[in-house]
Amino acid sequence: MKLLKGSVVRAEAGRDGGGYFAVVDADERYCFIADGKSRKLAKPKRKNIKHVSLTNSMVDLKDITDKKLRTLMKQFGEDE
Repeated sequence: MKLLKGSVVRAEAGRDGGGYFAVVDADERYCFIADGKSRKLAKPKRKNIKHVSLTNSMVDLKDITDKKLRTLMKQFGEDE
């Protein structure tokens, strides 16, 4: 699975399971995710890519604040 910066993912395992997050950074094994609320952009969570599922959405992380990111991620949770 190829994760790009700005991809929206759903956490499938762990304490964050079921939540939607934006990928801040990624490599071949881990991704760093943030949602603006429990996981801020300044200190994202490192998560194994096996424990996230990719959605078909992207967000622009350029000049974004935690509040804007929180609002965007809340919309994904309401769509279920």
